[in-house]
Amino acid sequence: MSEWKKVKIGDICKIVKGTTGIASAEPGEYPLVVTAEERKTCSTYQFDCEAVCIPLVSSSGHGKKSLKNVHYQSGKFALGTILCAVIPNNPQELDACYLHQYLQFYKDIILVPLMKGAANVSLSMKDIATVEFPLPPIERQRELSNLFVSLQEKQKELSAEYEKQTDYAKLLRQNILQQAIEGNLTADWRKQNPVQKGNPDYDAEALFEQIQKGEVSPSLPSQVAPRIATASSADSLRFVGLSATPSAGSNAARNARSKSLTPITDGEKPFEISEGWKWVRLGDVCNIIGGYAFNSLDLKPVGENYILRLGNIRNNQIRYEAKPAYVSNQIIKNLDEYKAKLNDILLTMTGTRGKQDYLYSVIIKQEHLNTCQMFVNQRVCIIRPRLYPEFVYKCLHSDVLKNPIFDSATGSANQANIGIKALNDWAIPFPPLKEQEEIVNKVERLLAKVTTLENQIQDRRLLSDKLIFGIIKENLEG
Repeated sequence: MSEWKKVKIGDICKIVKGTTGIASAEPGEYPLVVTAEERKTCSTYQFDCEAVCIPLVSSSGHGKKSLKNVHYQSGKFALGTILCAVIPNNPQELDACYLHQYLQFYKDIILVPLMKGAANVSLSMKDIATVEFPLPPIERQRELSNLFVSLQEKQKELSAEYEKQTDYAKLLRQNILQQAIEGNLTADWRKQNPVQKGNPDYDAEALFEQIQKGEVSPSLPSQVAPRIATASSADSLRFVGLSATPSAGSNAARNARSKSLTPITDGEKPFEISEGWKWVRLGDVCNIIGGYAFNSLDLKPVGENYILRLGNIRNNQIRYEAKPAYVSNQIIKNLDEYKAKLNDILLTMTGTRGKQDYLYSVIIKQEHLNTCQMFVNQRVCIIRPRLYPEFVYKCLHSDVLKNPIFDSATGSANQANIGIKALNDWAIPFPPLKEQEEIVNKVERLLAKVTTLENQIQDRRLLSDKLIFGIIKENLEG
């Protein structure tokens, strides 16, 4: 490249702004180049040539400088008003394909820094004209262009293969979860540990009865049992919408549950479960507490008590940096029921729909509580299990199990709003306590292997991208 002269775009090209309003364009036979990679169509055309089409506005908006695509287009085409066409003055001196490949490859280095503006970030044609690039002989330009196209095609093939492998890994995760919640992962364990009637460790029916009485199994992990044993009576009834405060094991509490949560029908059971298990409703074995609607005027960027909102909850993670909001001690004085506690499961009440139905959730660990006191707003609910929290968490991530939850959701085609009642009514499989523990341990070991596999896929993807980048860079720089 040191032997190739450098030229400015404005000295060797015409720069023409697009004239077609993208939103108002009448569809037709000609391509309409827009900022997105996919072309639209138009009934008229503006150009009949080869050109590099550069967006004049940021791809990200919101005050961020970015360009996702620089386009190449030939023949008759229309161009959106928020793009410009860079057209070589002499096609025998500058190949438009070569210029496109160069600008696409180096866009973040030579084009993005030229963007200006606070809220509406844009790129001016005057600044584009000042951009310098190396100009090898025309034959070399064409050779480089063909090389880059072939490399990009190979990169697309590799990306498609990595996407396929990533999808396989996701399917493997789901298969592990499904095998777990059907009891197939612990078939050998059950042979060695048959049902012991009346023992909640090895009898699901006995465990269910114990939970209904408000009793705590001594086999429940020490970090879970005290929290359940000391749960307030209000917690025990809140999920059925009652204001009375009898103990969790009282007749009033049991009657309230039986009246609120109807028996599970065969039609609600999406698969067969193992012998010795039973189907239960989530509200039968967990307290489900809707979040509190905090007054927006009370929310502050800093303070004593953190408010967890929709954007703070991700897949078993809390993102404290996502629009942090706090309230004072005075505001939360009587709101202890909305405070996240050890082993609570926090679940977003609004999820995604589309290729994958998804709700975000996280299990509260001690490290979360060491950070600050956390309260949930109305877009997040607390699921307080009376069994292994990790087992309930696995159920929440089963594609098969969560279908009824999304079927009951309201909202737009891309957004699912989940109700507390649907969560209470949600049917889940229920194994004995010791088998829950065995399931959780086996699933964690298997999913750790899947994570290793996913990391290897990602590493190979990054390596192939790096190799292709290096080949292109070496050829451009000589």
